[in-house]
Amino acid sequence: MPSVPLRVAFGILVPVLLTGCGGTGQSFIAKDEPWRATEERACLASGAVRESPFVKTKLSLGGPSVCGAERPFEMAAADGGRVTLSPVAYLRCPMIPQVNNWVVNTIEPAARRVYGVPLAELSIAGSYACRPINHASGSILSEHGHANALDVSGFVLADGRRISVKRGWRGDYRERAFLRAVHAGACQEFTTVLGPNYNSLHADHFHVDLARRGSDGLKTVCK
Repeated sequence: MPSVPLRVAFGILVPVLLTGCGGTGQSFIAKDEPWRATEERACLASGAVRESPFVKTKLSLGGPSVCGAERPFEMAAADGGRVTLSPVAYLRCPMIPQVNNWVVNTIEPAARRVYGVPLAELSIAGSYACRPINHASGSILSEHGHANALDVSGFVLADGRRISVKRGWRGDYRERAFLRAVHAGACQEFTTVLGPNYNSLHADHFHVDLARRGSDGLKTVCK
């Protein structure tokens, strides 16, 4: 397996196909993206993320050198530990405050407004995974491979009620209202938000990430 993601050809950095971890056998294209390290180091230096009983540093996430993060975290809960992430999510520094903001500013208020009870848990369908986009071998490395994405499949309220993205997106009026509010709020916190209206691959979860898109890195996607 190559130890670096790029090969120099005629003085130009060229993406190289690497094989993903976890025994998937899937190959992916890894691009040279200096902004990732710069952004992560700035986040770490800012003190925006501090270790706690529910946010802990991970020494390694595994995978080729292009996967993972410089200092990844294990996030077990948001909102001061009150809202559990089940299972825990493995994320890079910039994702932690945005997930917390999404919970505090959008999901919790929506739960109280629509159902009259607090939010208790996010059902996590995926976080870090060293794999190509949509598991399509030969495609570009997914934001999940950079610990820069989170998939949420449902929500558990304090009264034990479970709201599934798959069943609730076209469910009763309260499920629809809650999930659409959650989706809209995610678009205020993340640069990419994909849900059931995007395609069949996202019919059962919300995908959120902080990828930089477009020539200026400011393009956002909310679908």
